[in-house]
Amino acid sequence: MKPVVALVGRPNVGKSTLFNRLTQTRDAIVADFAGLTRDRHYGNGRLGKREFIVIDTGGFEPDAGSGIYKEMAKQTRQAVAEADVVIFVVDAREGLSAQDHDIANELRRIGKPCVLVANKAEGMHDGTKLVDFYELGFGEVHGVSAAHGQGMRGLVELALAPLNLPEEDEDAEEDDVNKPIKLAVAGRPNVGKSTLINTWLGEERLVAFDMPGTTRDAISVPFERNGQRFELIDTAGLRRKGRVFEAIEKFSVVKTLQAIESANVVLLLLDATQGVTDQDAHIAGYILESGRAVVIAINKWDAVDSYQREQIQRQIETRLPFLKFAALHFISAIKRQGLGPVWQAIAQAHKSATRKMSTPVLTRLLLEAVQFQAPKRGGMFRPKLRYAHQGGMNPPVIVIHGNSLEHVTDAYKRFLEGRFRKEFDLVGTPLRIEFKSSHNPFVDKDD
Repeated sequence: MKPVVALVGRPNVGKSTLFNRLTQTRDAIVADFAGLTRDRHYGNGRLGKREFIVIDTGGFEPDAGSGIYKEMAKQTRQAVAEADVVIFVVDAREGLSAQDHDIANELRRIGKPCVLVANKAEGMHDGTKLVDFYELGFGEVHGVSAAHGQGMRGLVELALAPLNLPEEDEDAEEDDVNKPIKLAVAGRPNVGKSTLINTWLGEERLVAFDMPGTTRDAISVPFERNGQRFELIDTAGLRRKGRVFEAIEKFSVVKTLQAIESANVVLLLLDATQGVTDQDAHIAGYILESGRAVVIAINKWDAVDSYQREQIQRQIETRLPFLKFAALHFISAIKRQGLGPVWQAIAQAHKSATRKMSTPVLTRLLLEAVQFQAPKRGGMFRPKLRYAHQGGMNPPVIVIHGNSLEHVTDAYKRFLEGRFRKEFDLVGTPLRIEFKSSHNPFVDKDD
């Protein structure tokens, strides 16, 4: 699973700028959940092939007595608890402060691996202004400039080094038919994840067990249904209690993000009594970004009237239009209603995500699509689509080769996607189409 890095420090030391630099975008917010302060954000970072989750926190005042500062301190402690490593950010321009000492004492008490970073250190080549920060007792002080992007690669390498995390290479084996389908149940607190999981375990009368070896104490529950093996990746906080699992509705954004990343299929659980919220849309967006197959289930369907049912269906169409490819089911976990079709949809989504598509069939479909509707001309050139082949699975990737493909419009791309989906019956999985234009060997030749 992805390692987690938390950015901690007093206000205005540049944590948000560092967050944006590590996530390589200014709108990399994955979750801005109610109940968390606005200053606590989650985003994706990457160094080469190694991906990690970054948490941006508000200004940390460990001894805050009340009000918003106490709440921000509480949220910062939660971020540190979720993290594998902490980046303690100080201000190289303003120098060492009493509040930096308070934060250092708090981080030492918690005991998480910590890297001390002096931000805004551009132009400080001799490093003499950083000497005072050694008083904090975290060893070497690393000067960076988040605003100018200086020292970022070295900082990430330093932060991830003590974790000794191997390079993940799970995708190569995901098409193995003998492997269980990894299923994550994701959703907001109190939508019924725990009830659904306990219903499944009780319904199937299985002996489930904690599977060790996964990072950050994530729990996997192997079970089997109608001969198909599944591996449930917990986002609800399953814990062993004798031979029975007790599901604890303790919401952790990090746990949800990591479960989604580890899964083959994600069951996005929504609450019919609450409708589709911003939190649901954020989680759905992360599922799509991760390329995971997805099934949508509306829980507590028995608790709403016909008007509410109509409203939530409209909300799904307007707030989750990017998941139109996903199967939609209406269930009641507590009454065990509608669960059978959900299992069928999960199996179908996984089958679609790992579908093998032959080059001759893809190319034939491509040429038929072009004959039916040619792409629009872009400037002096009309895109020429020549052939297609599969470039990956889970999610399926189709690579199209030709000339002037940079002029292919988004609308035409959606048209092609619809043709491919219909032919291969791709339900419940994102489909990514990549274009590769051929290089004209005569363009650079001298006359």
